[in-house]
Amino acid sequence: MTPLDPLTPRFATDVITFYHPDFWGLDSADALRDWARDHPRPFWERVMDALAEAGVTGLELTFAPGDIDSALRAFGSAAFFRRELAARGLSVVSAFVAGSDAPDWRQGGNLPAIVADAERRAAFLAEAGAELLVAGLPMRATFGTRPPFFVDAAYMTRMADIAHVVGEAVSRYGVKLAFHTESNSTLWYERDIDLFMALTDPRYVWLCPDSCHIALGGGDPVAVARRHSQRIALAHWKDAVKPIDVELTIDDTVFAQQQPYMTELGTGIVDWRAWADAMSRTPGADIVLVELDEAADPVAALRAGRAVVEAARARPTVGDHAAHIERQGQA
Repeated sequence: MTPLDPLTPRFATDVITFYHPDFWGLDSADALRDWARDHPRPFWERVMDALAEAGVTGLELTFAPGDIDSALRAFGSAAFFRRELAARGLSVVSAFVAGSDAPDWRQGGNLPAIVADAERRAAFLAEAGAELLVAGLPMRATFGTRPPFFVDAAYMTRMADIAHVVGEAVSRYGVKLAFHTESNSTLWYERDIDLFMALTDPRYVWLCPDSCHIALGGGDPVAVARRHSQRIALAHWKDAVKPIDVELTIDDTVFAQQQPYMTELGTGIVDWRAWADAMSRTPGADIVLVELDEAADPVAALRAGRAVVEAARARPTVGDHAAHIERQGQA
């Protein structure tokens, strides 16, 4: 078979890939955060060297220690950070709106702060040579919480209204706003994604689907990608063991609770051949962001992830995704 597309994508990853304390010779995540806070330049230099060694040229910034503020402490400006990356053949692809300082979208009076925060991040991205700001919608409440919290049309309309204002604001910097499909958030189930996309303007609001998280919600990431192909500015390529089959407690530990359901690319339930085919038809086709949370050996893990993607792209499929879904249901 011929490849999906003559376009050869750039490979990228997010900084979380490098958050495993073993990679740094440290004994805990807290120790890594403390060390990276006090030594931002050595932190970034080692991340850059590992990216170059793995042959991954793109980077998504996220929460500390691999955030915008850390890069500024290490290099003084987005422009200098860009030059240091470029010297190694690297570049910033995107930044994720994350961190305790990010304004809460659930608070109606927060809109000025939300916009100011997004504009600050967009200004950094523009100077760093990137064009994507990735955000998520607020988390759901633990099932059974009283009073109940409903993700209904009224709630999604409020989120869409905020997204429009933020998307327009960052567009002035040449930056697109894309929304990530996080597990246990209000943009998780296929229905959530379809509703939010229907309520938002394609000129100002884009999608960043995460294959793992959609699968964890019992959804079909390939079907989502096909339905919203023209609005996908970037995607997170990540594998899942199975859908989350219990009601998790949604608090500060929820991300750790999700981890057992995630796995390395090619070892889970995501149909990578069909996903690769769907991604090749999107505006974000030129970047493959392989997501590997906290890899003890990030260089080896990134190389392995690249191999899975390259194999999937070399073996295109359009007609057998339904059979794949049926097999997964029988497993």
